[in-house]
Amino acid sequence: MSIQEWIKNEVDTNDVVLFMKGTPNFPQCGFSGQVVQILDYIGVPYKGINVLEDDELRNGIKEFTNWPTIPQLYIKGEFVGGCDIIREMFQNQELQSAFSEKGIATSQTA
Repeated sequence: MSIQEWIKNEVDTNDVVLFMKGTPNFPQCGFSGQVVQILDYIGVPYKGINVLEDDELRNGIKEFTNWPTIPQLYIKGEFVGGCDIIREMFQNQELQSAFSEKGIATSQTA
């Protein structure tokens, strides 16, 4: 299985996936940490994937979306954005709406 196939499988088989530097319990960059805080605050279950563990994955995720930065958030197979986009969507209540529109339960409502 190629790295692109592996990434596609992760994105397709998990409702919410965050490709990040570090883990949800121990983010290793400020941007990843901000997205983790937002997702934890909203109360949405998600899978965090540490791109620092594998250079092929770290480069592969950037190619997969044609997006140069990490973290990258996917909801129901769809790329949503990186830290700045997620933060802005959260502040505007758009992120919470995106989760509810896709049928993903959160502890915070839009």
